[in-house]
Amino acid sequence: MQGFFFVLMLAGCNNRAADTATSGKISIAVDEAFQPIIQAEVDAFQASYKYAKITPVYTTEGQAMQLLLADSVRSVVMTRTLNEKERAYFASKKITPDTLKIATEAVALIVNRKNPDSLLTMNRLRALMNGSVKTWNEVSGKGAKKDVVIVFDNANSSNLSYIKDKFDLGTDFDKRVFAAGSNQKVMEYVQQNENAIGFIGVSWISDWEDDPKQYKFKNSVTTVAVAEKDDAPVEEHFQPFAAYLQTKQYPLYRSLYIVSREARVGLGTGFAAYVASEKGQLIIRKAGLLPATMPVRLVQFK
Repeated sequence: MQGFFFVLMLAGCNNRAADTATSGKISIAVDEAFQPIIQAEVDAFQASYKYAKITPVYTTEGQAMQLLLADSVRSVVMTRTLNEKERAYFASKKITPDTLKIATEAVALIVNRKNPDSLLTMNRLRALMNGSVKTWNEVSGKGAKKDVVIVFDNANSSNLSYIKDKFDLGTDFDKRVFAAGSNQKVMEYVQQNENAIGFIGVSWISDWEDDPKQYKFKNSVTTVAVAEKDDAPVEEHFQPFAAYLQTKQYPLYRSLYIVSREARVGLGTGFAAYVASEKGQLIIRKAGLLPATMPVRLVQFK
């Protein structure tokens, strides 16, 4: 019921006055996991086109799709394409949505600076998620004999959905995690709790903005390196950097899309085109994501 009233509240936000690809006013819905990168794209776009006003609504992926279906926003930024039911709905309205891949993004794992466990394997992570391993001491023998606190941004977030799908977790999984409320609050919680492990979008900890607050958060937690194999040496544990997303050596990655319901070339289409352009893809690369249309150079040091 709360989600329904949220949709109604935003129904009037989308200005229906005529707009073009570079002017006008619209609202877009954005999965909160990608707030830093999409806000940077919006700021850059508006700096280039002074008659354009884009208002991002940062929310969960599920709520973002509800807003799109209700015609309360013009576009959404999320980690999946439309499902069969959603496509059928738009078809019934004689609307053909456009879907554009803009990046490959990582789910980053963070732990408290005092936690000695900064390396994980996929099997160990699966064991933490399904509850067969519950204490840090069981993870590697280094940590304390205290329960691991698993922290996500939201019970309906794309971060949680991705991990549930990745490890084929049951429906009771939500009862065993703590929802902090946002990616930023996940970082704050991990910063203050030595036994926590947090799951966030990688742009929240990428070293790309001159934001003192974000710099402070980034340096108050440790980013976990993950390996595919249990017997992998230290050098085969990889952090969520763009180069390791390109080589698929960091295993927790996913695609990022802009889905637009515009039936013409309007401001939503113009913004999507900007994000996919060289300027927009440079912003994505600087944010630590893998651009969809721009290669990342790999340099090997011996």
